[in-house]
Amino acid sequence: MQSNGKQTQRNDTLDETAKKIIEQLQEDGRRSYGAIGATIGLSEAAVRQRVQRLTQSGVMQIVAVTDPMQVGLFRQAMVGLKIDGPLEPVADALGAMDEIDYVVMCSGRFDLLCEIVCTDDEHLLELISQRIRSLHGVRDIETMVYLKLHKQSYQWGTR
Repeated sequence: MQSNGKQTQRNDTLDETAKKIIEQLQEDGRRSYGAIGATIGLSEAAVRQRVQRLTQSGVMQIVAVTDPMQVGLFRQAMVGLKIDGPLEPVADALGAMDEIDYVVMCSGRFDLLCEIVCTDDEHLLELISQRIRSLHGVRDIETMVYLKLHKQSYQWGTR
C-alpha cells in the first residue's frame, strides 16, 4: 500500500472497531470523536486514541479536499509516462513537484501515471515541457487534459 510517498505494510490486523471509525470519517471527516464514539459504542477518548494510532501508522490521513477550480487551479491533466531505466528516480522527482498530486507505477501502456493540477494551460505547458520532459529516463509522455470532473469519491470503506 502506498501512503504519502512512503511504503507501508498492508494492515491486515485492522479490527472491526477501527474499520467503523474509518468509515465514519470517510462519510464526514469533521465528525466529532464523541459522535463517532456514540455511533460505534466507544468513549470519545478511545476514539481519539484509535484515530491517532491510525494516522501515525499511515493507515489513514485526515485532509481537506478542495475543488481545484474553486481555488484558482483551472487546468487538470492525467499524464502517462514511458520510462527508460529505473522507475523510482523518475517517480521520486515527479512526486517532489507541487503541481503533481499523485504518482502511480503501473503496468500496461505506461510505466507511470501522474495527475497534474495547474493554474492554466501555460502553467501546464511549462511543467510538461521544461520540467517533466527534462527528467532523466523520460522517453515518452501522453497528456490527457481533463474536460470535466464527473466523479470524485474517497468513500471506498475498509473492505
